[in-house]
Amino acid sequence: MPRPLRIEPVTNRYQRRDWLEMPWKVNVGDPCWVPPLRDTQKKLAGFGRHPIWDNIRGQAYLAMRGPEPVGRILAIDNPTHNEFHEENTGFFGFFECRDDPEAAAGLLKAAEDWLRERGRASARGPFNPAINYEFGVLIEGFDTPPYFLLTHNPPYYQRLIEAAGYGKAHDMYAYRGDVSMLDAVSKDKKLITVDQMVRERFGVKVRPMDPKNFGREVETFLTIYNQAMVETWGHCPMTRDEVVHFAKDLRQLLVPELARIAEVDGRPVGCVFGLLDYNPRIKEIDGRLFPFGWVKLLANRKGLKRIRLVSTNVLPEYQSWGVGVCLTVSMLEPALAHGVTDCEFSWILESNDLSRKTVEKGGALRYKTWRVFEKEL
Repeated sequence: MPRPLRIEPVTNRYQRRDWLEMPWKVNVGDPCWVPPLRDTQKKLAGFGRHPIWDNIRGQAYLAMRGPEPVGRILAIDNPTHNEFHEENTGFFGFFECRDDPEAAAGLLKAAEDWLRERGRASARGPFNPAINYEFGVLIEGFDTPPYFLLTHNPPYYQRLIEAAGYGKAHDMYAYRGDVSMLDAVSKDKKLITVDQMVRERFGVKVRPMDPKNFGREVETFLTIYNQAMVETWGHCPMTRDEVVHFAKDLRQLLVPELARIAEVDGRPVGCVFGLLDYNPRIKEIDGRLFPFGWVKLLANRKGLKRIRLVSTNVLPEYQSWGVGVCLTVSMLEPALAHGVTDCEFSWILESNDLSRKTVEKGGALRYKTWRVFEKEL
């Protein structure tokens, strides 16, 4: 007989320690799982300083059987999202749980009750802690490890969440390609012709990121991202403080040649960037950046051959010009020069027909699916 279940609000440092260690307890033995960066997880969960928590509120919970934690969750109230989308939705995130339906239901109920107290009419998640960070439950593609900044979880999570009364809100996909696909696209005469035509007709110029003005460049990327994504499902603009924090975190990780900005008359109108897949090294250091994890993480970046193409974003008034084609073509040469052997396009929302058709036409294969769940309260 299992020990009786208790759902406890996290209120002290010992509970925070158990809450933060939960992913290691749940995913032990899964060769595809990659641990979170410990310091980053702590801050994003609200246990350390992060500007996202200037605008949202949350409460963490642990599921306990006797002295042993068996699951965790974070209830999240995000007024900024509700104002932007004119909704009345609450959120949950950082869900981790053993294959224990009673514990999962108890955790979700605790989050729901907390959201009801704040007048929210539905619960949606997981978001860790918001849409501009990690989100979703992996429901397809468990046999391969995730790329950098993507989630991986046991297959039974979908069953646990659905058993608690949640249904599908939205799906996100990942597509994969290899160096042969990149090489074929680089020789696609039709694509090259379109690229040249757009550049000549509209005066589009594409340049790499300028590392000497890194802070300004990242702000440019994220400003374009905020404006380009305004009609995208669930999008909520990042604040300036979040942008500055994001720039600081990415400074050592971005390769300038793999980040491109499109300009018209000197004005940035579009951007694309690729993130090297640091996950194998994060696994080696077990998510610990300090004191020496940073050294292992960043050493010999030429040795990292997998790249995640995070997004190609173009300001709304330029989206019909073909600027995205110019950005895509501009990434091929530096990616091949870096020695990239595999690439992933993610996340791509199921509702983003244009992006899905574009990568599918280029030969990329869909191989992972994440799902956001929702329940009326």
